[in-house]
Amino acid sequence: MPEGDTVWQTARRLHGALAGRVLTRSDLRVPRFATADLTGRGVLDVTPRGKHLLTRVEGGLTLHSHLRMEGAWHVYAPGDHWRGGPTHQIRAILGNTEAVAVGYRLPVLALIRTADEPDVVGHLGPDLLGPDWDAVEAARRLTADPARPLGEALLDQRNLAGIGNVYKCELAFLAAASPWLPVGELGPDVPARLVATAHRLLEANKDRPDRRTTTTRSVRGGGLYVYGRGGRPCLRCGAPVRKDESGDRITYWCPGCQQGPLPQSPPS
Repeated sequence: MPEGDTVWQTARRLHGALAGRVLTRSDLRVPRFATADLTGRGVLDVTPRGKHLLTRVEGGLTLHSHLRMEGAWHVYAPGDHWRGGPTHQIRAILGNTEAVAVGYRLPVLALIRTADEPDVVGHLGPDLLGPDWDAVEAARRLTADPARPLGEALLDQRNLAGIGNVYKCELAFLAAASPWLPVGELGPDVPARLVATAHRLLEANKDRPDRRTTTTRSVRGGGLYVYGRGGRPCLRCGAPVRKDESGDRITYWCPGCQQGPLPQSPPS
């Protein structure tokens, strides 16, 4: 599942392959923009905004994409075999004389005016990896609805942009709070520390091939504390990590380390 650090890495690869070069190939395989042709236009930059990707080209146009659960961009050299999936899953191709970028399974792909970017990303909260990062504002937004469960508040991109399900689970663990604990019941200093931890982890992982939230000394069998570890011992207390599959996303937590309410459905 792509999260803010993964999207940042994707933007860096796309920027390196496309920015400053003229497009010699353009193929948008979505009905609304199938006739759009960007060949002959130079790519100005590729910018991440939370989990969104903004590929800006000459002429005041931006190709907006979002990876959501299964989308991916791959960059290939001319003549390389494309390995991102079957041909029918390709949604976009952008190429120049030195590289070709291929977008697979992109659930969101739209060609918009660059001036209209606020229409698609203006609702986002402070970007954890962006120049607008504001920890105070992020903490304020995170706790604006005191009754909202912590997990939901962390996933809401209007609060802080870039957190997905992996970080939701890991951050709740590091805050020693159940993902179902209302944010208003967090300790007075916890929201600020939690936001600072989120920023630190995404900054650290944006340059790593494998995401890690544990410290070197605490690693015993993995780089994550709870995510994907259902039924296995907690790396801190040894209690079995639990998982709840009742929502859209699986939630992992440690009942020994995290205080607060349990999910309404029986966890596995």
